[in-house]
Amino acid sequence: MSIISIQNNIGLPKYKQIILSIEKAIEEGNLIKGDRLPSVNKVCLAFSLSRDTVLLAYDELKKRGIIYAIPGKGYYVKSVEITITQKIFLLFDELNIFKEDIYNSFLKNIGKNVQVDIFFHHFNVQVFKKLINDSNGNYTKYIIMPTNLNDVVDSIKTLPVGDVIILDQTNPELKMFPAIYQNHQKDIFEGLLKGKKRLSKYKKLILIFAGFREPPGMKTGFESFCEEYGFDYEIISDFGNQSISIGDLYIIPHDRDLLLVIENALNRNLKLGEDFGIISYNETPLKKIAANGITTISTNFELMGKILADMVLKGTKEQIENRSALILRNSL
Repeated sequence: MSIISIQNNIGLPKYKQIILSIEKAIEEGNLIKGDRLPSVNKVCLAFSLSRDTVLLAYDELKKRGIIYAIPGKGYYVKSVEITITQKIFLLFDELNIFKEDIYNSFLKNIGKNVQVDIFFHHFNVQVFKKLINDSNGNYTKYIIMPTNLNDVVDSIKTLPVGDVIILDQTNPELKMFPAIYQNHQKDIFEGLLKGKKRLSKYKKLILIFAGFREPPGMKTGFESFCEEYGFDYEIISDFGNQSISIGDLYIIPHDRDLLLVIENALNRNLKLGEDFGIISYNETPLKKIAANGITTISTNFELMGKILADMVLKGTKEQIENRSALILRNSL
């Protein structure tokens, strides 16, 4: 079998020798795109190998996108780009500036010989499950952002457990997977506690919490802080047609609501930081200068992307909490 070469007693696992043989054949032009590989049975018989050994080699090449399988027919060359060492499935909830920061940081730190395919589930359970099902077996790593979707844990568990990393939000049902995540309950509690002295001048703390995309821990942490330290508070699903009262402080997870609150204040000639206050969630460059500076509670998204890349490259199996901070500005 001229394509595959196996040697005994050289200290290199035989499945890796199969991989290197196929890579060499592609590099030398002896295998081109569309060519069929020797069948698993033929390789087993030729070199007295177990099916598991051959399948391990073929599966790794498949995950890297170099070969593909047609059930009942065999394995074929899909790509001659053998320099790709990892092929990564990255599933985000939605595209926004924070996810863009994670993504760009991840790409910057992951290296050149890695292919990253990004997908979005848009908080749709059926879309989530379909993307997981369609990707299964085709990637070396699966980075999943499950957010607060219900009934998706079983889908995630169909993926190879050693190849999955959970991103941004996790839960006890996913404790078997490594993760880089935010602790939203603790983050909002500690952020408000850090700003407690400034909060004391406000009559009421109001959290705008629709409950669809927001992490549940954010609401729990807000309620715990207000009750423990005696702040009058309210939780509303959206700003809508509400009118700001003097002494209100708004905690705002989404920038669309942030715009509505600021617009309402401008129409009523209310001064931000004096008549009312704002704490926005998630730092952006614009918030440094908008309305003379917006206070934020935010994690470091660039750091999250860097740690994620390190986890992939080093094979880290731990769960890492990406800490948050209160960034004080004139809106508080």
